[in-house]
Amino acid sequence: MFQSKKDTVYLILAGIFITNAVVAELIGGKLIYIGPYLMSIGILPWPIVFLTTDLINEYFGQKGVKKLSLITACLIAYCFILLYFALKIPAVKGEGLVTDAQFNGVFGQSLWIIVGSITAFLISQLIDVSIFHFVKNKTGNKMIWLRSTGSTVISQLFDSFIVLGIAFWMTGKISTSDYIASAFTGYFVKLIIAISLTPLIYLGRSIIEKYIHSK
Repeated sequence: MFQSKKDTVYLILAGIFITNAVVAELIGGKLIYIGPYLMSIGILPWPIVFLTTDLINEYFGQKGVKKLSLITACLIAYCFILLYFALKIPAVKGEGLVTDAQFNGVFGQSLWIIVGSITAFLISQLIDVSIFHFVKNKTGNKMIWLRSTGSTVISQLFDSFIVLGIAFWMTGKISTSDYIASAFTGYFVKLIIAISLTPLIYLGRSIIEKYIHSK
């Protein structure tokens, strides 16, 4: 079915990437408190997306990441289209069954949340892949942690501000002060998790190398 072991690696990484990205978008409408600050719960799956992005970058280059990012953005839009029709179809009424109000409360995200999520995703991925390869061209195969962390540090700063800006600040759902505080809160949470997962990049690279070069 696949022409090489690298094809299998790409398929597995793409599956992990797409699953976490779609889940993050679906749960992103829920806000939680981190101390006194607001944060979207959708931030939690993103460090896994960063991890797989870096591994795909490492083995399949900018084209591999850009192609997958576009496919993922289309799949996210497709999920929201399906949800739109699901929201419009009346639910069966009965004890213990999910009501329309409950379903709408969970999945009835506004158009601006969808637009903000997809826009932030595409822009941050483009920035991430560009910085990753800029650093890699300067350092060669050394210092994987630097290109991985460096690309995440910058790309996710844009991501955090874009998604909240479009989905919540521009629509008047949160004040400017809450917007700035929430964006930085989400950014630092993602950054802390991403940095803590850095050893997994080395582990993933080691597993992929052994698999690709095994007989």
